[in-house]
Order: sequence, then structure tokens, then C-alpha cells
Amino acid sequence: MSALLLELNHPGLSLGGRQVLAPCQLSVHAGERLALIGANGAGKTSLLRLLHGLLPAEGRVLHPLPGLGRLPRQAMVFQQPFFLRLSVQRNLRLALWLAGVPAEERAERAQAALQRVGLQTLAGRDACTLSGGQRQRLALARAWALQAELLFLDEPTAHLDPGARREVERVIEGFAAEDLSMVMSTHNLGQAKRLATRVLYLHEGQVLADAPVAQFFGAPLPAAADQFLRGEMF
Repeated sequence: MSALLLELNHPGLSLGGRQVLAPCQLSVHAGERLALIGANGAGKTSLLRLLHGLLPAEGRVLHPLPGLGRLPRQAMVFQQPFFLRLSVQRNLRLALWLAGVPAEERAERAQAALQRVGLQTLAGRDACTLSGGQRQRLALARAWALQAELLFLDEPTAHLDPGARREVERVIEGFAAEDLSMVMSTHNLGQAKRLATRVLYLHEGQVLADAPVAQFFGAPLPAAADQFLRGEMF
């Protein structure tokens, strides 16, 4: 088995007096692509943010990368990524500046990242004028430029048309070919099949199934998960 990157042994999460997540235990290994699926309100985004560390996470442990002795660099791609009213390239260079990347490296890394996601011809455009799919690819370029080794994606293709969704998926597939470790929440079962190596199903804040992708879609599942796969639960 590949090296362990992240463990979560969490006692549960309540927000506004309502339990959002039941106690859960899970881990993420190097090169793994974990898809979090479930109906609206199941707790996918809350679990994703706990894993990333955006929410206080008792029992969250990041492990050093083998042979490097440091923790993996992390990045989050939100469903609606935020950019300043600056050019596409300047948004990337600003992110690199904030991350402490030396000035002499920023332009080259920003340009390489734009080429990596197919946005090099839009480098001078105001980032706030991009389409939804282009904004998601720019968010992925930002994560790539920052050399993330553990990437979190919150519904990265929600509300995109099929063409834009496929372009974003191609970028994610390219990251997967580089063995980038990922955790992604999604409503799209086909996307989970295409992009994930492992699937975790959440129902009302509880983890009801967690299995390799082939086993998840090919073996008997708990009733709630089976209903979700048949499209009876949204």
C-alpha cells in the first residue's frame, strides 16, 4: 500500500445545534483519489473541509512525505473559486507571491500552469470575466502552480455545461496521471467512476460505504447507498 498522507479520527461535527457529521475514521494514501458522494445535505462539503483543515478538526493528522521529511502541500478548489479583478496571469502570480515563491520564478510558473490547463491564450484577460469552466481551470492552475501534493475539490464541475465539465475533468485526469492525491466531493456518479480510485458514500452525516471504485459500483451496498445510485435520493 502507498504511503499514508492523512488520517481523520473525528468525534463528529455539529453546526447551529444540528449534527452535520457523525463520528468517523478515514485515511488518504499517496496517489489515491477519493470521491465523496451523497445526497444534498449529506455532509460532503463539511467532511471535505475537515479533511483539508478549513474547519477545526480534532483527530486530523497529516503525515510527512516519504523521503522528504515534510508535510504535503495542500490546496482547495472551491465550487465557486474567488479571484481578484486582475488579469488571469496576475491572479496566479499573486498566489505565488503569497506562498513565498521567489520573484524570479513566478512568471515562469504562472505561464507553465496556464499551459497545463489550456488557458495560456487568456493570460491577459480579467479573471472575473471568465466562464464558469474557465474559472475552475484557473483554480486548478493555481493549485498546480503552488505544487500541491494533496488537492481537495468541492463539486468542481457543478452547474457547468457538458463541454466545460469535460475540459475540467481532462485537467483533473492529467493531475491523476501525475499521481497527485485528491479528495473530491461530487454529485456526479459517472464522474466518480471516471476520476476516483475509491468512493465514500455519506448519508445524513454518516459514512455508510467506503470502498475501491470497482467494488463500490459492482458490489451490494447499504440500502440508502443503493437508492442513491439508482437515482431515488438527491
